[in-house]
Amino acid sequence: MEVVTGALPRVITKLNELLIGEYNLQKGVKGEIRFLQSVLESMKGALEKVSTTPADRLDIQDMIWARDLRELSYDIEDSIDTFMVHGQGKEQANLHGIIKFTDRSVGLFRKAKIRHGMVTEIRDIKIHVEEVAKRHGRYKINSNVPMPAMIDPRLFTQYTEVKELVGIDEARDELIKTLEEENDVSMQQHGKIVSIVGFGGLGKTTLANVVYEKIRARFDCCAFVSVSQTPNLKKLFKGLLCDLGKNINEEALDESQLTKVLRDFLHEKRYFVIIDDIWDISVWKMIRCALPDNDVGFTIITTTHNFDVAEKVGGAYKLKPLSLNNSQKLLYRRMFGTENKYNNEDIDKCPDQELAKVSDKILKKCGGVPLAVVTMSSLLACKARNEMDWYEVYNSIGTGLENNLDVKNMRNILSFSYYELPSHLRTCLLHLSMFPEDFDIDKDCLIRMWIAEGFIQCDRHGRSLFELGDCYLNELINRSMILIQPIHNSLTGMVNNCHIHDMVLDLILSDMDNTSPSNTIRRLSLENGKESHVMAQATRNLLQHARSVVIFPSAVAQVPAAGSCRVLRVLDLEDCNLSETNSLKYLENLYHLRYLGLCGTSISQLPDEIGNLQFLQTMAVNCNNISSLPSSVVQLRNLMCLVIDDFTRLSLLHIDGSTINIIEELGQLTELRRLWIKLDEWNDKLLECLHKLQKIRELDIVVDPGQRSIGGLDAWVAPRHLRLLGTKHSCWFSTLLAWVNPFLVPDLTCLYIAVRELHQVDLDSLRRLPTLRSLSLVVDNKNLGIHQGFVVGAGSFPYLVSCYFWQFVWPMVFQQGAMPRLRKLHVWPLFYVRVARGIACSDGVLDLGLGNLPSLQEVIADLQCEGSSMEEAEQAKAARTHAIEMHPNHPRHIQYEVSGWDDD
Repeated sequence: MEVVTGALPRVITKLNELLIGEYNLQKGVKGEIRFLQSVLESMKGALEKVSTTPADRLDIQDMIWARDLRELSYDIEDSIDTFMVHGQGKEQANLHGIIKFTDRSVGLFRKAKIRHGMVTEIRDIKIHVEEVAKRHGRYKINSNVPMPAMIDPRLFTQYTEVKELVGIDEARDELIKTLEEENDVSMQQHGKIVSIVGFGGLGKTTLANVVYEKIRARFDCCAFVSVSQTPNLKKLFKGLLCDLGKNINEEALDESQLTKVLRDFLHEKRYFVIIDDIWDISVWKMIRCALPDNDVGFTIITTTHNFDVAEKVGGAYKLKPLSLNNSQKLLYRRMFGTENKYNNEDIDKCPDQELAKVSDKILKKCGGVPLAVVTMSSLLACKARNEMDWYEVYNSIGTGLENNLDVKNMRNILSFSYYELPSHLRTCLLHLSMFPEDFDIDKDCLIRMWIAEGFIQCDRHGRSLFELGDCYLNELINRSMILIQPIHNSLTGMVNNCHIHDMVLDLILSDMDNTSPSNTIRRLSLENGKESHVMAQATRNLLQHARSVVIFPSAVAQVPAAGSCRVLRVLDLEDCNLSETNSLKYLENLYHLRYLGLCGTSISQLPDEIGNLQFLQTMAVNCNNISSLPSSVVQLRNLMCLVIDDFTRLSLLHIDGSTINIIEELGQLTELRRLWIKLDEWNDKLLECLHKLQKIRELDIVVDPGQRSIGGLDAWVAPRHLRLLGTKHSCWFSTLLAWVNPFLVPDLTCLYIAVRELHQVDLDSLRRLPTLRSLSLVVDNKNLGIHQGFVVGAGSFPYLVSCYFWQFVWPMVFQQGAMPRLRKLHVWPLFYVRVARGIACSDGVLDLGLGNLPSLQEVIADLQCEGSSMEEAEQAKAARTHAIEMHPNHPRHIQYEVSGWDDD
């Protein structure tokens, strides 16, 4: 698709590390390193310019030069990393006397030899860099040779989609209703601004146009202008004036003067303006200066592919993809609408049942993108109406369609938003081509792969690499071109998984084929068991330069000899059955490895040599039969994520009596971000370990039932950036600790704890946590004789999605404005019937305020009726049912049987 900057940004950083690190390099070598930094910085700028140009618009020499520079950057990084691995060596802290002296002497000799080798390597690199730099000038890269004019492919669709598009009337009416509604902004001004946001090909311009035609008669004057990626504001302002009916004869007016003319002309007019295709908020601000607020009213609609831009412009109207039903109607009307039977009626099912199954597959690939549906119908129109020919089109999507004009136009439209992405986001997006169609990608694994590949670099704000990766992913999602489609967790509402849109994946793969390919395999993804030329080439080349290998279960038979991948950063074999393969001892040679994914691979042990992987950041070996970890795991000082022996959850480390000493050793893994532990019984050494793990983001501790500690973590203070804490199955906090407040744990998202004694003031402290989305709170008030009710007040828990309250005695009352996003509520018990007798009721019905929870979708509530009569129990049950049934959302209600009443 485009030649991104390869490893150049990292190479420049690592060259600096060589200069300032304790590597004892000679002065002459340091001078050559500084020269390399300077040259590579300038080449990086040139490469970034090339990378923003679509492949079909690049000169062939530009592509070849960019490819060679990218490949060279990878080779340089491999050389530097190899030197860093072998140049540091292992610490000899446990050796003594003559053995230590001998080993140290050998080590110094070895390091001297390695440094000498690096000197030679640096000089070779310099020669290669100089050659690539000369080639840049020799072939006059980025010269001013005129390229053929590029026609905006949207012009072909803008005026044909209106009559073709199904469901446009629904979106049109919804948008007009939005324009007519008042909000805080529109009440402050006498106008309304709405921004239609969506990715290329979704129909933003078409929707804006039909709204324009529908309501333009209500206004004194109207205009419809397009901005584009490289706007000419002077031309745009003249176009506005022309559409509005104001003739401008003076060509010499500049942008400032045109702005004044527009403001004066519109000052007392009720106007309606559509600004199509805004790419940058700074451009909008300049346009907005020319469109005044006035006392008679105005309406402005903008369109953009960027959600952030839409929100800053005004109210964002997010254009949705077509439903499957509307996609079917659009396809069937185009394919069968010429026949009288289907000419003027909705088609709810495929007129030709032989084609129903294959057409649904094609529509699934289109993913609700109208442009994609129209394009596919154009391809099918050239085929006979039989299943075989339609499957031929379906199977050829992504290959063999490059010469079709409709497909080219569609890909060009989709690529507009792609090429606007900054280079770091384009790199992350391209990486998604490693995954198959419709594959649900684990969000955390994806981000950790990006980190391992070096796609994410530290920023000046001190955020962790994972936090940065999370920002990258969210930005891609918010770009609103369905680059990445999120899959949300039902408990927290947060993104757990994602997958790439089929048409975007097709775009990436097809344009990758159009660029100048490299003969060196850097990344290998095997998705099926078919023999391929890629695998044959991989075998021949022994994958010596591969940086990432991802194998899917269906291709497990083709797992290559990973031991030959000497510079491998990422190895993911998740769910591949390795029980019949040889041992994993080859891992000891993968010194560069950052990410190791062996989840569900049917292995029973890890080799002791795993401790050699000093750069390893993520190790996922859960869902296996591993009974214990090798002691060498504590040597992995860069480990950020440890995922071990998980049977039901994402990550679980099972520690029993035979492996209890590992708790102390875990404290040495100071880079650890996620740790989920299962203990046979509570061990006080855990507290000392946790004090050392100051970078922990997710911590979950489980002990066998009946072994829960009381106060075992009372002396612990959570790290500031803790996001998840789960201790309700392992430890009672005596009281709610002082650090559970928005100032000390501002990022806390999931909290699952047991607190013996809880009061209203504690609940008030919890309710202010700014990012809390999932809460499970167990109390022991009943056994402690604390009988008091709790009130969840207005403004409490603003982002909470799911909530579990366990063993509360008195009713929990929810006031208006509490928990506005809560979808799932589980209260056990809802209340004790006998202690609720004295509570004031409305019309004889106990009102807990469930109707004040506007987003409620599910309620699980039990009643404790011990000490009450059967009549009281039945009344309480009826009150509970009534409260839930009266809720406007009609939430799903899981009802437990009322039990425990007295018969007298």
